[in-house]
Amino acid sequence: MYITMNQTPITLRDIKKLRLERHWSQEQLAEMSGLSIRTIQRIEKGENAGLESLKSLAAVFETIIADPDTQEKIAQIRKEEAYIQNLKGLYKLVAIAVFSLVAPLIIAINDASYWFIFLWFVFSWVLILSIYSLNVFDFFGEVWKQKMIAKRFGK
Repeated sequence: MYITMNQTPITLRDIKKLRLERHWSQEQLAEMSGLSIRTIQRIEKGENAGLESLKSLAAVFETIIADPDTQEKIAQIRKEEAYIQNLKGLYKLVAIAVFSLVAPLIIAINDASYWFIFLWFVFSWVLILSIYSLNVFDFFGEVWKQKMIAKRFGK
């Protein structure tokens, strides 16, 4: 478990740092939190602390308690939701492209002189969809960056 302070995770070992920043003794922290001095010492050494002890410390330092596993799950869910929204956006854009190409296709079929205009519409939509895909799906993201660095510098 972490204690989260202003959305920044703080490990239990940082409790000592927080205490010293406030110029508190272990005895003062124990008194304010309702914990024993021995419990404060154990927590500052990095030993496990119970949920009630964490709640007491969080109240004293005016922070909240957060489980890192829960935070990771929430972050993963947000990434997945963002990906799905981007995918929906791509599908909508493809649908718009297909529907907007129907009329020029019908006109081009009826009059061969309009094929150039139809192909211009197709090229435009392919370009738009390509740019959208590159921006939204991050083809050149962190994984690509690491591969290029490994390839170039042998890491």
